[in-house]
Amino acid sequence: MRSLGYIGAFLGGAIAGAAIGLLVAPETGRDTRAKITDTVEDFLKKHNIKLNRKEVGDLVDDIQDVTEE
Repeated sequence: MRSLGYIGAFLGGAIAGAAIGLLVAPETGRDTRAKITDTVEDFLKKHNIKLNRKEVGDLVDDIQDVTEE
C-alpha cells in the first residue's frame, strides 16, 4: 500500500513538472492543453494506468489551476 503513495507522489511530481515546463512555453492555451493532455496520456499508457479522456482532461485542468496560483 505504501508503494501506491510513492507512485502517486512521483506521478504528481512528474506531471506538475511537465505542465510547468509546457505552461511557460510561448504557445497558445489550446496548444499547451493539448500537449499536456498528450503527455499525461502517454505516461498513463506507459505505466498501464487506466483513465478515460474526461478524467485525463480533469487532471490537466487541476494541474493548470495549481500552476497558475
